[in-house]
Amino acid sequence: MAESNFVDYVRIVCRSGKGGRGSAHLHRAKFVEHGGPDGGDGGRGGNVYLRGNHNYWTLLHLRYERHIFAGHGGDGGKDRSTGYSGEDKYVDVPCGTVAYDAETGEYLCDVRDDGQVVLLLKGGRGGLGNWNFRTSTRQTPRFAQPGEPMTERAVVLELKLLADVGLVGFPNAGKSTLLSTLSSAKPKIADYPFTTMEPSLGIVSYRDGRSFVMADIPGIIEGASEGRGLGLRFLRHIERNSLLLFMVPGDTEDIAKEYRILLNEVATFNPGMLDKQRILAVTKRDLLDDELVSMLTSGLPDDVPHVFISSITGQGLDQLKDMLWEALNSESNKLQSITSQEAMVHSNKTLASLREEPGELEDFEYDDL
Repeated sequence: MAESNFVDYVRIVCRSGKGGRGSAHLHRAKFVEHGGPDGGDGGRGGNVYLRGNHNYWTLLHLRYERHIFAGHGGDGGKDRSTGYSGEDKYVDVPCGTVAYDAETGEYLCDVRDDGQVVLLLKGGRGGLGNWNFRTSTRQTPRFAQPGEPMTERAVVLELKLLADVGLVGFPNAGKSTLLSTLSSAKPKIADYPFTTMEPSLGIVSYRDGRSFVMADIPGIIEGASEGRGLGLRFLRHIERNSLLLFMVPGDTEDIAKEYRILLNEVATFNPGMLDKQRILAVTKRDLLDDELVSMLTSGLPDDVPHVFISSITGQGLDQLKDMLWEALNSESNKLQSITSQEAMVHSNKTLASLREEPGELEDFEYDDL
């Protein structure tokens, strides 16, 4: 079977450039009997950056370029000439990519916006030339400073889809059918479980030219949070959704029980997702008469808004879009989004040391000439 083009997890090896050596050159010219030091500084090594790019939707391009090496800095020269700076490397990733240290699992950064640039590895600074070490008592220093060494790190990149509404349900709950009905997305649809093998995004049009983004992930099963089925691999794609739309077929024996199983799997995977707004959509409304709908309504959970829909006949879809839009723009949802952003800012403080400019070199070694 052909390998999917949707890649949301990749491990790469990054290496910054080493700094160039300082020069220990002494000035030489005709009629100059005792030329002083004129060695220039070495150039800095190249940095490695992550850069958000909205033109990418997966990490597929990094599957074939797993070694990212920045350029080394050039050595200093005579006449106080500074060496050239090493070439910086920019790793373009789709918006919503999170980087972790592959060895320790430490959170490194989160690239959320198009054009956002995050320093991943800083190149080594160039060594100082002997011009910098001249003093009144040491007028002809014959040593220079070596450049700082390069830094290497294995990095794991994970893509988490950015969407407003995330669809949660068991296999064959009608998630892909709903997405294809409300948007122009064309996910695979069939009458057997696990038809959806990779997440899909669709833009749902609303009134007055407004719209929101809906994400469909492969169906989860009981025990998905413990590694069963495909759900564990893709549950992270709904971590950033503002709202979770739980979908349960109307012909299920116990709709409330199935909803609570789904909710438990989501909560076990990430307890923070319980703070997100939730809506319950009971699908296959076209198979239910009004009397049965009334009977089923009495048994639905009271703590979540619900709506009966049919993606085939279109019943309840306008009501569903109204409920989704109202929930997405409610004050509670905006407050929850602000809280999530503050938590993300707090996490990003671990990157402060990468962005700070280091001080002067200390404890360097000299090259005696």
